[in-house]
This record gives sequence, C-alpha cells and structure tokens, in this order.
Amino acid sequence: MPRIQTTCPRCHQPIMAEVQQLFDTTSDPTAKQRFLSRSTNVARCQSCGYEGLLNLPIVYHDAEKELLLTFFPPEAGLSINEQEKQLGPLINQVVNALPVDKRKGYLFQPQTMLTFQTMIDRILEADGITKEMLEAQQKRVNLIQRLITNPNPEERKEIMRQEDELVDGSFFTILSTIIESAMMQGDEKSAQMLGAIQSELLQETKFGRELWAQNQEAQKAIKALQEASKEGLTREKLIEILGSITSDSALTTVVSMTRSGLDYQFFQSLTEMLEKSPEAEKKKLTDLRDKLLKITREYDLELKRRMEESEKLLNAILNDSDIENAVKKHLQEMDEFFTQAIRAEFDKANQAGDLARIEKIQKVTAIIEKESAPPPEIELIQKLMDAKDETEQTKILDENSAMVTDEFVQALNSIVSEGKSRSQSPEMMQSLESIYKLVLRYSMQKKLKE
Repeated sequence: MPRIQTTCPRCHQPIMAEVQQLFDTTSDPTAKQRFLSRSTNVARCQSCGYEGLLNLPIVYHDAEKELLLTFFPPEAGLSINEQEKQLGPLINQVVNALPVDKRKGYLFQPQTMLTFQTMIDRILEADGITKEMLEAQQKRVNLIQRLITNPNPEERKEIMRQEDELVDGSFFTILSTIIESAMMQGDEKSAQMLGAIQSELLQETKFGRELWAQNQEAQKAIKALQEASKEGLTREKLIEILGSITSDSALTTVVSMTRSGLDYQFFQSLTEMLEKSPEAEKKKLTDLRDKLLKITREYDLELKRRMEESEKLLNAILNDSDIENAVKKHLQEMDEFFTQAIRAEFDKANQAGDLARIEKIQKVTAIIEKESAPPPEIELIQKLMDAKDETEQTKILDENSAMVTDEFVQALNSIVSEGKSRSQSPEMMQSLESIYKLVLRYSMQKKLKE
C-alpha cells in the first residue's frame, strides 16, 4: 500500500499516510474489512495529535453483489469532468481485472455516493444490515459505556434491569470484543473491570441468566462426554448425552466438539433406536435426529465457508509484492482454517513441483511463527502449568529468576482474576491460583535475599 507525504489539516506540518483509493473485494478478499474499519487513508499527526480521513476519491467494487460505488470528497471543489478524470483510471482497473464473461452492465453505471458515510451504509445494506440495525447496535454500545462509567455496582444493576431488552446475543458479542481488545492492548485493569460487568450481566438480565444456564448445561454434557470417554465412548452413550440436552445453543456447542463422531453409522444407530422405541419416546428421538441433522449441515457449511475465506486470504498474501507486510496486516484473521489452507496449498505446490510457490508459502509460515510467538512471560507460565509438581516449578523459577518481577506477579494475578470472571474450568483455575501463590512466595523470598 503506497505511502504519501501530505500536510496536517490542523497544524500544516508534513505527515506520512497510507493511501488506498481502490477497494476491490474481487481481487482482495480483505478490502471490505479494511474499508469499513477505516484503517487506511487516515491522517495522523504526531505534532498536534490530529486524526482524520484524507480527502481522496474512492472506488469500491464487489462483483458478487454487483456493487460499483464511487465517492469524491466535495471539499475538493472539482467539476464533474475533473472528478471523472480522476475516478476513470480506478474504474478501468476494476473492469480490466475481471474476465470478459464477468463484465456486467453495473460496471458501466457506477453509483455515486455523496458522502463517505453513505458509501459505508450502502455496503452494509448490501450485506442485509439496515440503518435500524446499526442504530440498535449503537444503543448497545452506549449501554456498555454507561455501565463502564458507573462505579457503583448497585446502580449498574439497576441500569441492567431497566435496559434488559437491549442485553442479547449481539450485546454480549460486542462486550466480549471490547474485553479481548483491552487484553490485547495490555489494559488488564479495564479487562478485569469489564469481566466483572459481564458477570453481573449474567446474573441480573434475562438473557444473561439464560446464557449462563445454557453454558452450565453444555459444561455438564462435556463433563459427561469426558467421563464416558474414559471407558470408551459408544454411539449409544453419545445419543444418550445429546438427548439429555434441552438447549439448542448447548446442543450446538457439544455437536461442534463431537462432529467427527456424528457420521453415517451414528445416524443409522439413532434411526434404529427410534424405530425400536415406544411411541412416547419416538417424538423425542425424531426431534433430536432432525436437530442434529440441521446443526451438522449448518456446521459443515460454516466450516466450508471459513475454509474458502482462508484460501482466498492466503492467495491474496502470496500474490502480494510485500508478503511480510501482508502477513502482519492480517495476523488477527489467521486461525486453524488458515493453517489448514497453508498445509493444503503447500501439498499442492509440492505435487506440482512449483518451487517458487513453495518458497513463498515457507516465508509466510516463518513470518507467522515469528509474529505469533507468545511473550516470554506467557511461555514461563505455560512451563509452570506443565510441570509435574512444586519442586519442578521451583526449579523452573530458579532458571528464570530474572523474569520474576513485580510486573510478572501482577500480570499473573490479572490472569487469575480474568479466569474467574470468565468462569474458566475449576481445574485450570486451581492450577493458576497454585502457581500464583508459589510465584508470590518466590518473589518475596527473592527480595529478602537482595
């Protein structure tokens, strides 16, 4: 992505900014996310602190939705002819990048957006996201802000009860995203406070209580699966465990963990059991079979979709002239599906004897490993958790004594607190609390020796 030198609109000091005028989702699957997040074309001035969008002509293209949108900042004060001269080359790039058989009429009738926000609204509208939906989301964000800024727990609970209707799945998704963002930025205090608010919401709101009950039911089923696995999990036992789940959400969670076991033979066993059951049980088993077929079908389609997205992202990175920058830019989007895509593409290139592509894939892998390596403190905590007893843990602390600082102790305490607020498994919490006590004691002894 090119960088240009421009001047700060406020203090007129020279600044550098990343510029992108064409956002084509057909050739770059990540273009939409980059456009909607407003991560490009932003002027940031270190001298006066100004931050705002650059006044640049923009072209947005999505062939799948037949969208070709243009925006020209009115502040530029140019005539229609001058605007078309600047937008024309960008539109030509869109057309030329498409095969001839994919060039449809919409390409020759681009929609002009009068404001940048109108362009965003039009893109979201094509995704089925209406203004009403956006306004509803903003109300949820405002509620979170009200809860964050109110230090009184009783007053927060009253606000929760008054705004009970706003607290739904979308609300908890937004809150979880904010918590994760705070943790990634190292803002442990905010993450801890937000985690406490999340716990209050689970107790004080209707949806929160339902969510908590579903989570508990899922945990109960998972525990039953773990116990059954010790003796050898049979299809009959799996049917029994799945049949005991009343919540669709909990059932979906458990199905995602046992998908490999829900094969043709499983459904055959379920059908045979259904046919042999008394009439009173038949409806229950029929409903279970229908739900499982629906959930597994949706689950498989979602896996396919995510795999296709990962393949598109990998191809975009491999075709980028600056692979290292492309990998760093999209690290947050890389998950187990992206890893599978890398393995599949490597095998394909290996079979074809495509040495140049193999080299690129290996470069991508090396950059990911370097950028994704956990901080030394996290590695130390993991080593302590993997140790078989306290003697071995103390030995590990002796070997890494320089890392046992007040900051490390505080970070470990925050991890324990965060685990409690997120209702982590009792076994993990017991291990973390034991390690925290050991590290705290070790730190105090270390200070006494100094």
